[in-house]
Amino acid sequence: MNDPFADIRPYRDAEVPAVVRGLLGDRELLDAIARLRLGKMAALAPALCRPAVRWYLGRQLRGVSDVHGMQMVIKHYVEQVIADSTAGFSVSGLDELDTARPWLFMSNHRDIVMDPAFTNYALHRGGHQTVRIAIGDNLLTKPWVSDLMRLNKSFIVKRSHGSGRQLLAASRHLANYIRMSLQEERAPVWIAQREGRAKDGVDRTEPAVIKMLAMSRDKQAESFSEVVNALGIVPVSISYELDPCDGLKARELYLRSSTGSYAKAEQEDVASIARGIAGDKGRVHVAFGTPLVGEFADADQVAAAIDRQVVAHYCLHPTNLYAYRMLHGNAVSIPDNLALEDGSCSRAQFEARIEALPVAHRPFALAIYGNAVTSKLGLAGGGECASPC
Repeated sequence: MNDPFADIRPYRDAEVPAVVRGLLGDRELLDAIARLRLGKMAALAPALCRPAVRWYLGRQLRGVSDVHGMQMVIKHYVEQVIADSTAGFSVSGLDELDTARPWLFMSNHRDIVMDPAFTNYALHRGGHQTVRIAIGDNLLTKPWVSDLMRLNKSFIVKRSHGSGRQLLAASRHLANYIRMSLQEERAPVWIAQREGRAKDGVDRTEPAVIKMLAMSRDKQAESFSEVVNALGIVPVSISYELDPCDGLKARELYLRSSTGSYAKAEQEDVASIARGIAGDKGRVHVAFGTPLVGEFADADQVAAAIDRQVVAHYCLHPTNLYAYRMLHGNAVSIPDNLALEDGSCSRAQFEARIEALPVAHRPFALAIYGNAVTSKLGLAGGGECASPC
């Protein structure tokens, strides 16, 4: 009966049937699906639409009695997203990782849902266990959203409320859960390298994330380096040829720059999630790095080691070079050893995409793509890609 992590952990197999039944009777979820699938009809006659939506959802979840069954449903949708919204999906580096070891995958963060979804799909396809996914409670705006996420092995990162002392306790609780998952339950974990997406295209690890993970350390028996090595941190670099949310991100960056602040609209994250799932992504590449091993003095050194791998393994697309040259001039020098993924978007198409945005937003949209090149060029050796794209 002792379940110290019941407030944040994913649902267990035995809990799945009751949660699924609850979802099928959740009017808010049924209405949300109706608005998505039926549009104006749902707004005009929600009560009439609910039975049809309940039947549709029940058909999708038929036979789901455990977590694996739920993940097989989600796998189908991820494959549909890849077919409908990408020009190709590729993976590198995964064959170098031991499938028997539960790793802590720490990735760059460009999309709220698709970053962990693509990582998970790559792992499943490569014969690895699927991961437990860290998700901020700021995204869990409705009970049904939380239920859906926790059915898919998501665990909750509490960051939306509480005093400093309460947030510190929540961080320690989270760190202990992650370590327990890895070392006792032998379950791999996915976590983003930072809180919130890298809206400006600069992938950098927040040392605060490393400090949180280190809270699981037994200070009497472990050094800082020992706990870092024990976690089995594997940097992951996800690159999108096209960012479905580039216009939304550029608008936010422009407003922050011009006014000094930005207030999210209600349900803005939901809109970003929907656009990130359905929008055109071009080619997508997921690159797995090598586990962090060695001596680390502090969280800053660990963050720097993760950043080097994320940047080195990031696969550039032609869109990154288009944007870099549009920002810095076509004559700007680019090293010959800068590895480049094949692209599906021509320069004319990319320029039209940028020109469709308000003039003031365009430099920020270009930076979303061009900063990946800047980061590459900042690596020693001129930014040579460390993995095949």
